[in-house]
Amino acid sequence: MNSGRTVFSQIMDHLPKHRLHALIEQYRGNYKVSRFSCLDQFYCMAFAQLTYRESLRDIEACLRAQPTKHYHLGIRHRLSRSTLADANEHRDWRIFAGLAQVLIGTAQTLHAKDDLGIGVEEAVYAFDSTTIDLCLALFPWARFRKRKAAIKLHTLLDLRGSIPSCILITEGKVHDVNALDLLVLEPGAYYLVDRGYLDFARLNTITRNCAFFVTRPKRNTKYRILKSHPVAQTARAAGVLTDHTIRLTGVDADETYPQPLRRIKYRDPETSKLYRFLTNSFDLDALTIAQLYKARWKVELFFKWIKQHLRIKAFFGTSANAVKTQVWIAVTAYLLVVILRKRLGLSIDLYRILQILSVHLFEKVDIRQLLTETEEQNLEPESRNDLTLFDL
Repeated sequence: MNSGRTVFSQIMDHLPKHRLHALIEQYRGNYKVSRFSCLDQFYCMAFAQLTYRESLRDIEACLRAQPTKHYHLGIRHRLSRSTLADANEHRDWRIFAGLAQVLIGTAQTLHAKDDLGIGVEEAVYAFDSTTIDLCLALFPWARFRKRKAAIKLHTLLDLRGSIPSCILITEGKVHDVNALDLLVLEPGAYYLVDRGYLDFARLNTITRNCAFFVTRPKRNTKYRILKSHPVAQTARAAGVLTDHTIRLTGVDADETYPQPLRRIKYRDPETSKLYRFLTNSFDLDALTIAQLYKARWKVELFFKWIKQHLRIKAFFGTSANAVKTQVWIAVTAYLLVVILRKRLGLSIDLYRILQILSVHLFEKVDIRQLLTETEEQNLEPESRNDLTLFDL
């Protein structure tokens, strides 16, 4: 990277362009396109994400205010909002979904040795969904309720680096638990889910794939205790109350989940709230199981963070293709910043990086120098209302 190039183009250096061109070729993204290419489309949409643009008109006005900088951003043709709208409407969203998957692999490799602080070396994932409300009149394909439309982002978050390793975009009416059927399970990994995903037949699929889960039982879950395990004094002082091996006794229990389970009762020392956990892992101690489930809240914070800092609540198009294109490019922009931060060895949080980049994208300054100098400044403490997530 050098100071003779714009900050935006230096960010795009982390983009695997050869893989993007292969995806464009695979899905015929540039078929009968003479001027505004798929790469131009991606750059414009990524620019919109990084500078917090709110609409197509907003993107057009911002870029037209700096016409001499387009070439240095990588945009080779003049932008109009109708051209960008048409591109989002018709060019296959799978191009950008595929690009995001490539970046997910890169980000996971960079964060593979990160310490979770729990003492678990295996991969740990949190799975959950968030709903994005839409206008039914504009998005009739995403019908959710009688007078409401919505989409759901079902996200499998790798807790090492808080990387969304899998994102499934469905209509709002798709029940969360059905998304479990679409996951490719990793043997030996831990999957953390809330009790909205408590379906023992599906949890048994996780067990049969030699993976582990941690969840919470419902009040009507019927079981009998097979064995009571002693709780160490240190674990009891940390909040662990009981540790039992159980077997389900409800209707069809022998068919849905015939194996023994582990049930742990835990009281949070900070809030005094009582929790009960179910898991198929018998190797980890009870306190580690409780700490694992507590780490599941990272996926909730991830949803809050992307809704606050990425443009996925106001959409630039109304078709399913346009919505999915915008979501995947938003995820791609997030991943590029995650990769940039790790490769530059920065400790500054992602929120501050995005704020700095948003006002410097047109400038020709070395990005490492820009972010490093900012990191070294004696900045005021951040407001408690800001989500300063991912301080890794």
